[in-house]
Amino acid sequence: MKHWNAQQLRHQPVDQKLRQQIKRQPIVFILDNLIDTFNIGSFFRLGDALAVEKIYLVGKMVTPPNVKIHRASVGTWRWVPWEQRREMLPLLRELKKKGYQIVAVEQTKTSLPYWQLEPHFPVALILGNEGRGISRQVLAATDAQVELPMLGINHSLNVYAAASVVGYYLLRKLRQA
Repeated sequence: MKHWNAQQLRHQPVDQKLRQQIKRQPIVFILDNLIDTFNIGSFFRLGDALAVEKIYLVGKMVTPPNVKIHRASVGTWRWVPWEQRREMLPLLRELKKKGYQIVAVEQTKTSLPYWQLEPHFPVALILGNEGRGISRQVLAATDAQVELPMLGINHSLNVYAAASVVGYYLLRKLRQA
């Protein structure tokens, strides 16, 4: 597989043949009403790194093409399949019918430490709004909720940072299967 540096990715036209050759992993990201374009762009970069099947941008969000998303993603938004959806619950029902395990990354009373998750692929990972997190209604529709235990004074990590940890954990579990 050909790899490009950030400068090349920002300016290189997308080679559709090469794009189709990327072996996608049975993981999707569902971004729930994110507001920070840096985070949105970073998810495309992470999605490319993990070769996720797709990124769903759900709710009122800035979407590509957008200069800030392009910069943060180093152009990977053009390589990772993505789709915008207005509502979360119909998407979750659709994914469940296709056999996806729905996992929220959120701190709740019933959240497991992420390393205790036994994923059943394919997995749909929900990542919530930077301020409000994931709604109770959406959490009720999930199969599992995981968190990164916070041992210091800070209550949470950036949503992109948390997704990176959980995403690479899923990749490791997938490769062990």
